[in-house]
Amino acid sequence: MAANGPTRIEIAPVTRIEGHAKITVRLDEEGRPADARLHLTQLRGFEKFCEGRPFYELPFIMQRICGICPVSHALASAKACDGILAVTIPEEGARLRKLANLAQVIQSHSLSIFYLSAPDLLLGMDAEPATRSLFGVAAADPQLARDGVLLRKLGQQVIALLAHTGKRVHPGWIVPGGVATPLTEKAREEILALQPEALAAIERSLAWLKRIMERFGPEIRAFANFPTLFMGIVGPNGELEYSNGWVRVVDATGKIVADRLDPARSPEYLSEAAEPWTYMKFPRFRKADGAEASSGGTPDGIVRVGPLARLNIVDQVDTPLAAQEWSEFRALERGVVLSSFHYHYARMIEVLHAIEKIGAMLTQPALDKRVQAKAEPNRNEGIGLAEAPRGMLIHHYKIDDQGLVIWVNLTIATGFNNWAINRGLLQAAKSFITGPEISDGTLNRLEAVVRAFDPCLSCASHAIGQMPMRVQLLGPDGMVIHEARRE
Repeated sequence: MAANGPTRIEIAPVTRIEGHAKITVRLDEEGRPADARLHLTQLRGFEKFCEGRPFYELPFIMQRICGICPVSHALASAKACDGILAVTIPEEGARLRKLANLAQVIQSHSLSIFYLSAPDLLLGMDAEPATRSLFGVAAADPQLARDGVLLRKLGQQVIALLAHTGKRVHPGWIVPGGVATPLTEKAREEILALQPEALAAIERSLAWLKRIMERFGPEIRAFANFPTLFMGIVGPNGELEYSNGWVRVVDATGKIVADRLDPARSPEYLSEAAEPWTYMKFPRFRKADGAEASSGGTPDGIVRVGPLARLNIVDQVDTPLAAQEWSEFRALERGVVLSSFHYHYARMIEVLHAIEKIGAMLTQPALDKRVQAKAEPNRNEGIGLAEAPRGMLIHHYKIDDQGLVIWVNLTIATGFNNWAINRGLLQAAKSFITGPEISDGTLNRLEAVVRAFDPCLSCASHAIGQMPMRVQLLGPDGMVIHEARRE
């Protein structure tokens, strides 16, 4: 026994995240945390049941992996199909895809900030569990809650207006070769009319977050605060970008490790591993010679992706208000910002940037009436990469000569962060579990480490491993008649 107490702590399920998971912490003989893991306990199987389907159906199928980031899955999928078609997307089609992805950044980040994490940030990590919800936030700060609802609604409204379908989720508008329909003038005017209120809401929210950050010194120090690589795509001038660009990797000092990597060649610089205790894969970055790049303090090749990584790797943010916030963000630490607690701040900056960027893009006239390139398959393989709200997302497809899918591999943003999440859990456990009495606030802090990364576990369940399983046969009185286990 560990100091006359438990040898293992389990938090199941992890709350206020997208998907299903549990946390386990193993204690040593002295009752100190020796290991911590996030177990993804669901398997979706999209790679397998898409086999045999016509490749052009995949953007419509893949967007249903998730109801929170469907646009990014549709975009990465369509880009993989673009590679199979070997076409150049019309500029207006590429622009409209980008607008939709920016809108999704707004709605997804707003969900994470206001619905999932604000209860901890506003009410405190040790608040009563019954109050740690959006309803608790609304009672304590009605304006903050209204701003969160408004911003998420904005992102969803923009998606629906762009797609002309009225669908805020799974719009089925991003297609191989571009998008299905052009932007109407009415939709453009409606979106622009939403801008002033949204800008005011995110600026109020940023001011609130910066005021309260000093309360969370212990969490900033302990929430996955260690050296890793940071990876994402950047635009042609090194600017913040979500849809089209080159892959860049920087280390924990801010030094560029690799730059201008072709997204279509990602299998050459990424590797993936699986573990038997989770259905989430563990991708890593490797150098041109095949060796995994040094992270400077953690196992080689470990990367973080998503808003924290994106703001660490870029040379500039190309909208004025977000650029100022980015300068303040980078001043938090020398080199790059290492604490994963600051994912929250990075998300808010990206919401501001996306709102500004949508406004700027819509003040420009349409580039062309053509929004889709059409062709027959010209290749048997395609790779599509986009920045989802949570980070780099890769769809890789192979087809036969009839255009039917024979192989699919998905590399998900949350998977890239998997190593850092697990090591962050152990770091936080060592910081906050200091004796045999473990409070609810301590357990909530472990969950909050996971929430800082805003994992999308429905998206990330793509490793085929062997998970423990228990099946019980119950009689009419609820008593166990028979039990079978697989460990």
